[in-house]
Amino acid sequence: MAARSAPSCHLRLEWVYGYRGHQCRNNLYYTAAKEIVYFVAGVGVVYSPREHRQKFYRGHSDDIISLALHPERVLVATGQVGKEPYICVWDSYTVQTISVLKDVHTHGIACLAFDLDGQRLVSVGLDSKNAVCVWDWKRGKMLSTAPGHTDRIFDISWDLYQPNKLVSCGVKHIKFWSLCGNALTPKRGVFGKTGDLQTILCLACARDELTYSGALSGDIYVWKGINLIRTIQGAHTAGIFSMNACEEGFATGGRDGCIRLWDLTFKPITVIDLRETDQGYKGLSVRSVCWRGDHILVGTQDSEIFEIVVHERKKPFLIMQGHCEGELWALAIHPTKPLAVTGSDDRSVRIWSLVDHALIARCNMEEPIRCAAVNVDGIHLALGMKDGSFTVLRVRDMTEVVHIKDRKEAIHELKYSPDGTYLAVGCNDSSVDIYGVSQRYKKMGECVGSLSFITHLDWSSDSRYLQTNDGNGKRLFYRMPGGKEVTNKDETKGVHWASWTCVSGLEVNGIWPKYSDINDINSVDGNYIGQVLVTADDYGIVKLFRYPCLRKGAKFRKYIGHSAHVTNVRWSHDHQWVISIGGADHAVFQWRFIPERKLKDALHIAPQESLADSNSDESDSDLSDVPELDSEIEQETQLTYRRQVYKEDLPQLKEQYKEKQKSGTSKRRERAPGNSIRLHFVHGYRGYDCRSNLFYTQIGEIVYHVAAVGVIYNRQQNTQRFYLGHDDDILCLAIHPVKDYVATGQVGRDPSIHIWDTETIKPLSILKGYHQYGVCAVDFSADGKRLASVGIDESHTVVLWDWKKGEKLSIARGSKDKIFVVKMNPYVPDKLITAGIKHMKFWRRAGGGLVGRKGYIGTLGKNETMMCAVYGWTEEMAFSGTSTGDVCIWRDIFLVKTVKAHDGPVFSMHALEKGFVTGGKDGVVALWDDSFERCLKTYAVKRAALAPGSKGLLLEDNPSIRAISLGHGHILVGTKNGEILEVDKSGPITLLVQGHMEGEVWGLATHPYLPICATVSDDKTLRIWDLSPSHCMLAVRKLKKGGRCCCFSPDGKALAVGLCDGSFLMANADTLEDLVSFHHRKDIISDIRFSPGSGKYLAVASHDSFVDIYNVMSSKRVGICKGATSCITHIDWDIRGKLLQVNTGAKEQLFFEAPRGKRQTIPRMEVEKIGWASWTSVLGLCCEGIWPVIGEVTDITASCLTHDKMVLATGDDLGFVKLFRYPAKGKFGKFKRYVAHSTQVTNVRWTYDDSMLVTLGGADMSLMVWTNEMEGSREKRPCDSEESDTGSEEDGGYDSDVTRENEISYTIRALSTNIRPMFGIKPHLQQKEPSIDERPPVSRAPPQPEKLQTNNVGKKKRPIEDLMLELVFGYRGRDCRNNVHYLNDGDDIIYHTASIGILHNVATGTQSFYQEHNDDILCLTVNQHPKFINIVATGQVGDSADMSPTAPSVHIWDAVNKQTLAILRCYHSKGVCSVSFSATGKLLLSVGLDPEHTVTIWRWQEGAKIASKAGHNQRIFVAEFRPDSDSQFVSVGVKHVKFWTLAGRALLSKKGLLSTLEDARMQTMLAVAFGANNLTFTGTISGDVCVWKDHILCRVVARAHNGPVFAMYTTLRDGLIVTGGKERPSKEGGAVKLWDQELRRCRAFRLETGQVTDCVRSVCRGRGKILVGTRNAEIIEVGEKNAACNILVNGHVDGPIWGLATHPSRDFFLSAAEDGTVRLWDIADKKMLNKVNLGHAARTVCYSPEGDMVAIGMKNGEFIILLVSSLKIWGKKRDRRCAIHDIRFSPDCRFLAVGSSENSVDFYDLSLGPTLNRTSYCKDIPSFVIQMDFSADSRYLQVSTGCYKRHVYEVPSGRHLTDQAAIDRITWATWTSILGSEVMGIWSRHAEKADVNCACVSHSGISLVTGDDFGMVKLFDFPCPEKFAKHKRFLGHSPHVTNIRFTSGDRHVISAGGDDCSLFVWKCVHTPH
Repeated sequence: MAARSAPSCHLRLEWVYGYRGHQCRNNLYYTAAKEIVYFVAGVGVVYSPREHRQKFYRGHSDDIISLALHPERVLVATGQVGKEPYICVWDSYTVQTISVLKDVHTHGIACLAFDLDGQRLVSVGLDSKNAVCVWDWKRGKMLSTAPGHTDRIFDISWDLYQPNKLVSCGVKHIKFWSLCGNALTPKRGVFGKTGDLQTILCLACARDELTYSGALSGDIYVWKGINLIRTIQGAHTAGIFSMNACEEGFATGGRDGCIRLWDLTFKPITVIDLRETDQGYKGLSVRSVCWRGDHILVGTQDSEIFEIVVHERKKPFLIMQGHCEGELWALAIHPTKPLAVTGSDDRSVRIWSLVDHALIARCNMEEPIRCAAVNVDGIHLALGMKDGSFTVLRVRDMTEVVHIKDRKEAIHELKYSPDGTYLAVGCNDSSVDIYGVSQRYKKMGECVGSLSFITHLDWSSDSRYLQTNDGNGKRLFYRMPGGKEVTNKDETKGVHWASWTCVSGLEVNGIWPKYSDINDINSVDGNYIGQVLVTADDYGIVKLFRYPCLRKGAKFRKYIGHSAHVTNVRWSHDHQWVISIGGADHAVFQWRFIPERKLKDALHIAPQESLADSNSDESDSDLSDVPELDSEIEQETQLTYRRQVYKEDLPQLKEQYKEKQKSGTSKRRERAPGNSIRLHFVHGYRGYDCRSNLFYTQIGEIVYHVAAVGVIYNRQQNTQRFYLGHDDDILCLAIHPVKDYVATGQVGRDPSIHIWDTETIKPLSILKGYHQYGVCAVDFSADGKRLASVGIDESHTVVLWDWKKGEKLSIARGSKDKIFVVKMNPYVPDKLITAGIKHMKFWRRAGGGLVGRKGYIGTLGKNETMMCAVYGWTEEMAFSGTSTGDVCIWRDIFLVKTVKAHDGPVFSMHALEKGFVTGGKDGVVALWDDSFERCLKTYAVKRAALAPGSKGLLLEDNPSIRAISLGHGHILVGTKNGEILEVDKSGPITLLVQGHMEGEVWGLATHPYLPICATVSDDKTLRIWDLSPSHCMLAVRKLKKGGRCCCFSPDGKALAVGLCDGSFLMANADTLEDLVSFHHRKDIISDIRFSPGSGKYLAVASHDSFVDIYNVMSSKRVGICKGATSCITHIDWDIRGKLLQVNTGAKEQLFFEAPRGKRQTIPRMEVEKIGWASWTSVLGLCCEGIWPVIGEVTDITASCLTHDKMVLATGDDLGFVKLFRYPAKGKFGKFKRYVAHSTQVTNVRWTYDDSMLVTLGGADMSLMVWTNEMEGSREKRPCDSEESDTGSEEDGGYDSDVTRENEISYTIRALSTNIRPMFGIKPHLQQKEPSIDERPPVSRAPPQPEKLQTNNVGKKKRPIEDLMLELVFGYRGRDCRNNVHYLNDGDDIIYHTASIGILHNVATGTQSFYQEHNDDILCLTVNQHPKFINIVATGQVGDSADMSPTAPSVHIWDAVNKQTLAILRCYHSKGVCSVSFSATGKLLLSVGLDPEHTVTIWRWQEGAKIASKAGHNQRIFVAEFRPDSDSQFVSVGVKHVKFWTLAGRALLSKKGLLSTLEDARMQTMLAVAFGANNLTFTGTISGDVCVWKDHILCRVVARAHNGPVFAMYTTLRDGLIVTGGKERPSKEGGAVKLWDQELRRCRAFRLETGQVTDCVRSVCRGRGKILVGTRNAEIIEVGEKNAACNILVNGHVDGPIWGLATHPSRDFFLSAAEDGTVRLWDIADKKMLNKVNLGHAARTVCYSPEGDMVAIGMKNGEFIILLVSSLKIWGKKRDRRCAIHDIRFSPDCRFLAVGSSENSVDFYDLSLGPTLNRTSYCKDIPSFVIQMDFSADSRYLQVSTGCYKRHVYEVPSGRHLTDQAAIDRITWATWTSILGSEVMGIWSRHAEKADVNCACVSHSGISLVTGDDFGMVKLFDFPCPEKFAKHKRFLGHSPHVTNIRFTSGDRHVISAGGDDCSLFVWKCVHTPH
């Protein structure tokens, strides 16, 4: 038997010696059955100490490196390394896979941990971000992921006492995680002063938020919350690698070889030092420890497993040992006993008993060992060393016989001769030395033929010859013992070799793949008796071949388990076992050899052993031994379905081309035509490459597919309805068990599967994201809830879906070869089968994966190609039809028998209640009984059997049958020829549908006065079709050659047909009989035309680039048109029949005169003036507009003009049919577009009366008939078209507010930069000058004066320990909207500013806050559903969408108790700009600010993302769910409105259509509201409101507002609609209007704000009140009855707010901002008392010491002094042209200091009255002034400047004071400086880009608050001269806190925001006395 089939014997893994202790930890546990689970190499091992038995889990494909035990201790999770590593959860009892988790991690899975109840699993990856993932492992679904840390993570654990909390640790960090929604948020552990920041290696969680962790130093760190509270010093003397928690306490194990046991409070119980025990040794290091009761399991670095019984701790029991460091290469087998010897780089040689599965001897050598051999008598053992020496030991007692070193390089192979006299030693220096054994190993000879290192040696049986292999793959022979090379081939021909371990040689040619010259097979061993060969390679695979195997690419069986390199493999002495060793995994595998005869019994061993386990696949080699495939199947496997351009790529391509075209499109484009077309009937059925795609629906209609159309055919009425949701070829179709839903799968780059309803023809769900190129098979489960699909990517991926939710449940690689069918088990929803080329696989679901087992054929047959499959009457039984005509019957995975059913392939089978029906290539339908014993009846599909009234004609007898289905008393049959037939049970056959057969269809002609058309195709048929209601094929004629064009004569009597071989014929149009034929050309005839009128001439165009003109009457050629440079594509006659217009492939438009064919040149402008008889040209001015923006990648193949010359229809390469207005002048005309054909539309023709358009699909072979619907008749139906490629040129209108909102760029806090243009070196980086007055510590000098004058002297000073946010003045209205809502029946309102959500009580003005956002909130919405009362969602700004804590997110929270219910981290980079809840409140919609403006739908309670899609290329402002829907929503934005539907996980959108209203143009849409009956209202930038019915514009409410309509609100209880816009208040109009449900009548409300224009950004309606948020940061309540306005919230309009001043004695404060106002606020009454409009931006403000005057500094250099009592101006002055930055009264009220950005401080003497003359100024200030403070005695001024320098000046002289000692003695009245040694500690380490902007010391003089560019408020002690001082931080502001002040008595701190224009009032919490 040649090596053409795999050997029929088998290997079974029996034992693995070893344990992975290196680079792994915590990987050894007791299971519930008291077995021990661990892993080695790629195998999970379950060892039973009682029975000394091992079980193996082999579901991994590479090294396992992590393991976790489920809390119930039966299930195990293991994680592996690899490019696409996965996690397996498996049962330790049955060792079967339960779940596979994949597609998230890369590189490997470093740690795993189950949570307390075992429902969730957390994993950590080895990728660069060390990603942390949380899984619902049963469903195989990832719940959440986040970047773990920048460095390695070593351990992770769930906190078993707090839900949703985890802890991870690793290199120099520990992190405490909380899981909320889909967001994992970490907090870093604070080491503080308690312990050193160091690497944490392991951890365990305990009660009361305690965490114990083991550190690299051997200490144990104890954490409470996130803080380190104590350390247990010296718990171990070196790193603690493992910590295990159990009921009794904790066990730790360390690098010092000690195990320590601790009680539950971590008090020591006992210590066990393994180094001191009998088995101990120096350097023993513990990697894993598990404590259960009185047993402790210990795993060591050196691959040992110890079991310790606590009361006999001195005698640990060694359960398992193996080799450890370095690589393992040496393997030798004892010649007479069942022993194996191994030696490794760990310098040990070990002898293993193969019977007892134990290590029986071990000896340590001086050098690493690389090879070993045992002499024939079993006495001597030779070991080759890495240093070039070899040692011989006695096997009996391991004593040395001899040690010889003759070489310097490693000895890689040595062997004793069969007679025991010689030892051959092969070295890496490419020589072999021969030693005499009995002469005490004296050197006898040397073989030096090789040029590379020696890899393998074999002796001949008579010990006279030696063969070698070397690193070059050369095979050489030598004579022994001298070592002379044998060059004569004949001499070695008959030699019999004692062993065969060489990898090159004729006998082992077959072990190498056919076309490879790689050197990756490390070892071979031949078993002469069993005629098998075993090999070991670099990929971890052990293979079994037949021996000898002579031809390359032989078949084999393969076994996995080792990780990477299998270095050596040998048969045991009696061939019972194979031993293989792994290089890097140090493991020794022992395989039991099961010869062929035993295989029969082996079938019924344990289920795990079943041969077809996925791990022991048959070979992957070529199909060499397979019979020739059937031609049809062959053709089908060649189809690739790849596209140059996928429809999904079009939007991007358009964008790219638009960029290039920006300049070209200046002309105003024509509108799209008023007509539209509707698909009416399709001739065709896709049978040539699809099977089982034809079914009866519930009500007896027939559903099938052709091209990109799902067709529902009603045979009684002969009508069709269409599902047009696909945009490319449909390849498969399945029907739901209830027969009302259908699933169809299509071609695409990311192909989709649509599930749609056959009644309503609406999509229910769309599945995509997991297949590539196309979906070739689908099947529903018996309960209809699941769907299985197969893709046509390289590995034919199989996916299992929950289709209603649109969720992928499981996924797996199917097969390398094509899969034709997938079938779900009707009895067990988790099982399925796939069948295809040489492939039958049985799958079961395991979590997120599928475990497949190949069908086991045994001796019954060959590995056949399966074309169809069904399940039988029990869950075990399955039936498949093969390519040879057999039906295979399967039980479980075993082939039971085969039955011959058809001649040629069985393409389709269908299970009935009692029996089966099959159909094959032989054209026969067969009915069978329920066990395929008897064939009950056969039906042959023949013309003779056609029923009398059958429409159409059967093209040939016995067409190949591709689909069969039963129902309604009939058998439905689909054929390869595109026919659908109905077979009556009694025999007659009715033809229902037919189309062209395989091959492209190009020729199309419509009759001059009848509703019929003719087509001609590459399938060599000419057909006549009836277009009237009978819709059938009237006549058909077979041609000798395929045809490409046809044409009726003007009288309709003759039909001319152009053929592919250059000939053409004229036939009788009725009988299709030949009249005449000509053959003048060699290439394809591409177009053929009769001249108009009498049809005197016939023009025939060919690809030879000529047009021949024939005289029809005389049948002679009368002229030839020459001059075209390329093939002719289209020709048209003029009305007189004198002129021909010709298009060529080179895009030339030429003109010729008939009949001679003389070429004419006609100016471009004149062409359209000529009357043309027909227009099918695609070139010229009249149709310039039909070429799309992406004209470079697509071609327009056909066009046809209606007879009234109004509408031009075109067909193109992408399968689009388009209608244009004629003439289509100017580039990129507007059009209507229709998708039904898949790829190319080859031809389009209008019928004689323009009532129908007929189109042909090239590759989809379908003929589609469309009805033309004129403009008037169209109102009834929305058209299915889409609008044109390029958006309208008209801009959408302009408004400054809209533009600003659209162009705003949001920075996240973490990236904010300084707000002031500072320069110089930051204070904490400056070199400190030593002070002149460095006093000795004990000094007689007077004590230093106070730094700061304190004004509550006498009281005991109490430091401030905390700040609580009490009030916020501000509301974000300037660039957000719809963000103010009522809650609690209008008692409270909710809104946001900066990063906080505010709940504001209307009556009292008290506020409470949601402060969990870490950056600015941009949008807010309230859940309207009564079940979710007071639930709010807010979306924030973020940075890149990497799921880290700075990524954008949406928080869902309870407004009353401020609890976070879910955090959704999203992939909207930059931020979330709109959120909306669905009608049931369960779904949330979010819109991003990313470039695609992604729209995402969430199931927010689970944190699950359901669907996501790019929204629009321009900004989306708002997206809202319809108030009555969970699946429909509308988005509006820049020149865009889209109507969306959620189907499963897919989002479908329709653009709003304007076409029905004259002159309507797409404006920028800003707001949306909803009415009953699918009405939608959108507010526009121009002030109009558009009213939409479905997605079509039905009317416009003109000028609803005078300016943009920014906000709309739909009241749920009465349907009234509120709009808010930008208006100037007038008598009639107001910025807020209340409308009826249909927007016909309204009532306007004026906002009495005193503004010139009101700009409303948010509206909401409560009980009798309307709540309005304005652009001016006001929130106003308007009464509906009396229109009274009540302003609830005030704020600054524009920021930054620079100026801040607190009243010296009262709880008032002033703020001054860029918006030109100064406002006075009252903290106690929580409101704004007054505001002054200054007309210019204000920069600074200050109270006089008595509080009677206020000084204000302006941006234009002016300053003003007001009297507080009257707000009258007391004086004003402008001595500077630049902004005033700070202004200060001196404490004695005499001087005013004014500091400006002109690097100056001016002094004014106030005692001289309001003239304000400057008395002096400070000289040489190095930069602009930031802050100024007077000394308590008014004699000095300190100035901090923009170059990080602080100067002190005398007042009023302005002299610079430089004496540091004098400066140190000054007591300051106030301190607001950010510079100076006293405040050095406020500068943080992270201040590279950002600055501290402001500071203020408390009146008590001991606390200091600062504000910085990151938006943080920090609280320090004062003074804080040490760098990086300790502080508390308070978040809430947006980037840039600009100013900060204490109020009098230190009761409050006020902070002012830069970006957020908000004022925060913090309450000071003082430490109690």
